Amino acid sequence: MSEDLREDSFISHLLELRTRLLRVIVAIVAIFVCLMPWASDIYDLLASPLLDALPDETRMIATGVVTPFVVPLKITLLAAFVLALPFVLYQAWAFVAPGLYAHERRLALPLVAGSTLLFLAGMAFCYFFVFRMVFGFIAQFAPKSVSPAPDIEQYLSFVMTMFLAFGVTFEVPVVVILLAKAGVVSVAKLREIRPYVIVGAFIVAAIVTPPDVASQIMLAVPICLLYEAGILIASAITRPAAGTGSEPEAATGPKES
Repeated sequence: MSEDLREDSFISHLLELRTRLLRVIVAIVAIFVCLMPWASDIYDLLASPLLDALPDETRMIATGVVTPFVVPLKITLLAAFVLALPFVLYQAWAFVAPGLYAHERRLALPLVAGSTLLFLAGMAFCYFFVFRMVFGFIAQFAPKSVSPAPDIEQYLSFVMTMFLAFGVTFEVPVVVILLAKAGVVSVAKLREIRPYVIVGAFIVAAIVTPPDVASQIMLAVPICLLYEAGILIASAITRPAAGTGSEPEAATGPKES
């Protein structure tokens, strides 16, 4: 009987997961359809950091037949996902929330809002600061005999990789808070492994960013700072309330004469 109940529970979880995934897909597609008329403008906005760093009147090229049509649509789909991100994160939280305690479910709204803002902050930091520094660095070292003509498909791949890297790494405080709140890792342990996190931040930055020191530092330093912010917040929300902890145990001990 217990096996039947276990199987029914597993199937019900799969059905709920399918329902929430369908909701996410419908939301993204709906936003994508609304943004389609401005697909070219969205791509021009995304390409402006690169074009600003290149010589005047430099234009990007498209080597494929359908590339000028497909690439703006991909960028628009990325924009639709970003706009739908709060709903996506809420659906993910709603799926895992029934297995959590009531005090853990109260973290839903702050975590969803915080995760969304941090991901968007990572993308904005990449777009407004990292792109301009990286493209300026590349333009300075380009030989004078070379006429730059970036391919829009390669630029799309580069932009999506960088956006994803910065968006995900800016989620470090949320991960730290969740690990501490769930009791997986203590705040003391998080402080203890700080040197390893710093080394790991620079390794990740060296892997996902272009081969220039400036962009690597601009990714590694925020990771370290956000990790410290996560430790501070986790320490505040996991601190025992007054009147709890070791004080009651001390009060139950033998009294001195």
